[in-house]
Amino acid sequence: MNRIGVDIGGTKIAAGVFDDSGALIERFRRDTPRTGSGADVMTAVVELLGQVRQKYPFAAVGLGAKGAISDDGVVLHDGDTLPGWSGTDVAGPIRAAFDVSVAVQNDVRVTTLAEARRGAGRGYPRMLLAALGTGVGGGLIIDERLLLGRHGTAGEIAHLLVNTRGAIPCGCGRFDHLEAVCAGPAIEAEYVRRSGADPDIELPEIAERMRAGDEIARATITDAARVLGAALAGLATAVDVDVLVIGGGVAQIGADFLDPAIAEFRAAALQPIKQIPVLPAALGTDAPLVGAAELVTEV
Repeated sequence: MNRIGVDIGGTKIAAGVFDDSGALIERFRRDTPRTGSGADVMTAVVELLGQVRQKYPFAAVGLGAKGAISDDGVVLHDGDTLPGWSGTDVAGPIRAAFDVSVAVQNDVRVTTLAEARRGAGRGYPRMLLAALGTGVGGGLIIDERLLLGRHGTAGEIAHLLVNTRGAIPCGCGRFDHLEAVCAGPAIEAEYVRRSGADPDIELPEIAERMRAGDEIARATITDAARVLGAALAGLATAVDVDVLVIGGGVAQIGADFLDPAIAEFRAAALQPIKQIPVLPAALGTDAPLVGAAELVTEV
């Protein structure tokens, strides 16, 4: 029987149909309602799954969603990505509409599961994922299973303390957290602070300037990468992982970001952790769908 993976994002809702081998058969998508109502978002999810079911029968649905998710599939809290999202029951409307098994988890955690099962971390029993985008997130695989912890915070790296003050605060308000230095908006703000560039400049343009010889752009990106490498060295050593995977929009800068991050990781980590593979994420934008479909095998 087919499994369905759903990715509920700030701008789009995507669903992927997977066969028993884990192969992606087809994608479906629609825009995310921006009404400020979590119930409206879930109505759109149910409608999209209705379209899927017209073509593919399914017995289980896994979903990746923004925010901290309770064991019964309710959003406990979230930032500003989806107005009205906190408190939304994600699992309930799907169970009611389709009478299927439903599993829900934070979107970065499902990405972690995807990379461990089908991506860069495949074959490594213990994996740490760092995802760097609009924010910073992470996930842990221990003995081939997604580790959540008693309070659901296992693998959360955004609030690791660093010895650098960011140009903008972390989502929690502090300036000395990893997210305040290594998230995309943090790197953008730091470049603006150093260079006096237009405050609306975005990370891809900063990366282009770096490649064109802008030394301030290169220093800004390199410094953020080094902070990341040092922070992950401590965490990877503490939890004793087999592989470190780095993904998200910031990592898409490529070697100019990853190489200094890896060099700092190897300089800061203890033996033998400093020798573990440090790999770019492999699944790209399909990762949340892949991980959501894998999630149903975890419950």
